[in-house]
Amino acid sequence: MDIGVYRPGELSAADRAAWTAMQSKAHLHGSPELANPFLSPEFALAVGRCRRGVRVAVVREGGEPAAFFPFQRSAAGVGRAVGLGVSDCQGLVHRPGFSCDTRELLRACRLAVWEFDHLAQGQRPFEAGASGIFPSPVMDVDRGYDAYLRELRSRSPKFTRTTLAKDRRLGRDAGPVRYVHDERDPAMLATLMAWKSAQYRRTGRSDRFAHGWITALVTRLFHTRAEPFAGLLSVLYAGGRPVAAHFGLRTERVLACWFPAYDPAFAKYSPGLVMHLRMAEAAAADGIAYLDLGRGQKEYKDSLKTRELSVSEGWVTRRHPVAAGHRARRAPVRALRNAVQTRPELFEPADRILKQLGKIRSRK
Repeated sequence: MDIGVYRPGELSAADRAAWTAMQSKAHLHGSPELANPFLSPEFALAVGRCRRGVRVAVVREGGEPAAFFPFQRSAAGVGRAVGLGVSDCQGLVHRPGFSCDTRELLRACRLAVWEFDHLAQGQRPFEAGASGIFPSPVMDVDRGYDAYLRELRSRSPKFTRTTLAKDRRLGRDAGPVRYVHDERDPAMLATLMAWKSAQYRRTGRSDRFAHGWITALVTRLFHTRAEPFAGLLSVLYAGGRPVAAHFGLRTERVLACWFPAYDPAFAKYSPGLVMHLRMAEAAAADGIAYLDLGRGQKEYKDSLKTRELSVSEGWVTRRHPVAAGHRARRAPVRALRNAVQTRPELFEPADRILKQLGKIRSRK
């Protein structure tokens, strides 16, 4: 293989165009998951502006790009998926029939290990390194919003009826409901991040927006417009007041749901659920095939989904002492976290404790 490694900003316009073309045509070759915006050159470029060590390996065959492999690398040769911790889809973007030797790829990238936690389906070079496989629910809207709503009604009639009724009641009680699919006001993005930070604290979770690089990344992506990629801020208003918002990323066929939040003062109307239905309607009209809700067990995701994709976590290594040490440190932490998250008898008590701690934190 002919493998070149570059900083994201060093990629030529031709290479970026080839990368985007692979994503745009992926559904025609049976790999629709490669169209995910977290696998786009724009995401790698944005993370590279906010974090050190971001690189892209370009694998060429016959002088033409055959695959693109974005990653982050430490000085010691520890590799991670780009944006690990906030990225909801990871892996190689490649043309049909591509295969490679994983160790040769890691060697060319000067990596002892490459760690992932949302590896896309069909990533054969990395599948052997997966230590766990997890569902990632999606909302299919490729046949239109009406078809999606019919399926939702047949599968979850009470949920659908209740959510639509809350939409109407919100309009009666708070004023006319208005949905903006692509809100361009930066002040509204700041409002969303403030809501989300408060939600993290309230539920005892780590506040992602307390990390400057994540705030900078989201802000940069909000201002990114590169057909067909865009950062998309969607807002639900009632009586002229924002009640729910969501920031995600889109490509030609996929809307990756990322940061949803709402004003707790309107909680009884389930504004987040109302907003997701409005998002699905607007996405369908915009030619989106599906909304990817992302890995994670949440009741609202189970209610809205039509099916599930699978994502994997784990690591691939080559013979190197750094790889052995990294795996020894990370494996127990991951195993414990997954045991808690996948077993209700462990997760529910842990969740209650976190929420109690969150209440204490919120009072301070």
